[in-house]
Amino acid sequence: MGHSIAMDMDGHPAELICPDQPAPGLPFVFRTAFFHAFDDADRALLARGFHLAYCDRPDEYGRPQAIAAYHCFHRRLCAEYGLSRRAALFGFSRGGLYAVNYALAHPDAVACLYLDAPVLDLRSWPAGLGCGCGSPDEWEDCKTRILEARTVEEIEAWPHNPVGHLDALAALHLPLLLIAGDADRTVPYAENGARLAAAYRRAGAPLTEILKPGCDHHPHSLPDVGPIVEFVEAACAR
Repeated sequence: MGHSIAMDMDGHPAELICPDQPAPGLPFVFRTAFFHAFDDADRALLARGFHLAYCDRPDEYGRPQAIAAYHCFHRRLCAEYGLSRRAALFGFSRGGLYAVNYALAHPDAVACLYLDAPVLDLRSWPAGLGCGCGSPDEWEDCKTRILEARTVEEIEAWPHNPVGHLDALAALHLPLLLIAGDADRTVPYAENGARLAAAYRRAGAPLTEILKPGCDHHPHSLPDVGPIVEFVEAACAR
């Protein structure tokens, strides 16, 4: 189904999957991490005429350099392939860091956000400073290479941790679909998605929240992806 176009973005691989019959307006899904993983909803949207796009910027934890690169990719998709100006952002797990920071930096380029068990606070993951297990190796990499920080004070002062900007995101009133397991031990919902949901409720912003009872970090998505597809199509048709 569809055909793939391989691209290069300053030495980083990127991919655009084109549907056999594009939908009017050429809407597209922009995955911020883990392309092809738990992608039943992506493929269902591809069958309904959505393009699928991905630029590989691994292990950058949503830092500004990655967000700028994503926006260059987005502009290229619009200029060369005529895709919609507003993308459906899919942020799975650590992809939530990128999706939220991208939406904050470029709200006019976003039709909606679908966040699935998203990381929104680096102190929660990979640091594991809350109730989650964290990831020690990735935390060391994040501290030294991305945050360039050593002390807790330096880490907490980093201005690009999404958790510090959730009210600002909610104020944009971008439609949000939030899916997560309520027993997530890797990215605890209370420290991440629940805080964004609360910000959306305070702002009266459009929120669809689906919690999976007893579910850990995996599997992502839903057994029936119908609600995801319906959410994205409605948001992109606004």
